[in-house]
Amino acid sequence: MKKQTKKLLALRHVQFENLGTLTEFFLRAGFSIQYVDVATAALNDIDPLEADLMVVLGGPMGVYETERYPFLREEIELLVRRIGKQLPTLGICLGSQLIAAAMGAKVYPGGLKEIGWAPLELTHAGRHGVLASLGRTHASAAPAVLHWHGDTFDLPPGATLLASTQAYAHQAFSIDNYLLALQFHIEVVPGVIEPWIDANAHELLTAGISAATLHDCVNPVSPAIAHQVIGDWLAGLAGAQAA
Repeated sequence: MKKQTKKLLALRHVQFENLGTLTEFFLRAGFSIQYVDVATAALNDIDPLEADLMVVLGGPMGVYETERYPFLREEIELLVRRIGKQLPTLGICLGSQLIAAAMGAKVYPGGLKEIGWAPLELTHAGRHGVLASLGRTHASAAPAVLHWHGDTFDLPPGATLLASTQAYAHQAFSIDNYLLALQFHIEVVPGVIEPWIDANAHELLTAGISAATLHDCVNPVSPAIAHQVIGDWLAGLAGAQAA
């Protein structure tokens, strides 16, 4: 019998912030990938309960900028419905902030631009859960992930904090097995960051950040580690569904 393909629905805010190096992993895992460009799509026509997995990607806007970006309200409504049914949902950067907002948490400017490559400080739950491969081991230092945000969020009710940095305490959280929110980027490696730099040149200039520092990273997260993180999460999700 032919294996049934699972559907992944990716909510995309800008073209260059896509699934990146995770694309290969999801295809190998048997997902068909459908992108929805939220700025132009008819979000009211989307059934948020239909997809096997929803991934909410990053973007330059703030969750609170709903007057300028009215589609954010519709996106949050989709997430409220999906999360209410405890369906598998992954948020990356802006996606993590939208998930937090959908769960009733406050999202707001953090007062500091955190842009560049840096490792995470994992909590106990992070070290012993799906983010374990992003931590320091006895053999190697923790890999650096890409940070590119200036907003932050309060931890939603019932969430488990997984990671922090010196700049921002809330970098990743989970809800049971079905929800994972990452404010950083594991889907990006230095070799494919040029479109990000080009699109955000003014922001980098204003923040006084050199593009060279974004091209060079001593120990960046690899696609293999990124795949391990998502693979561990999906394995835990499958185990919970089978129980």
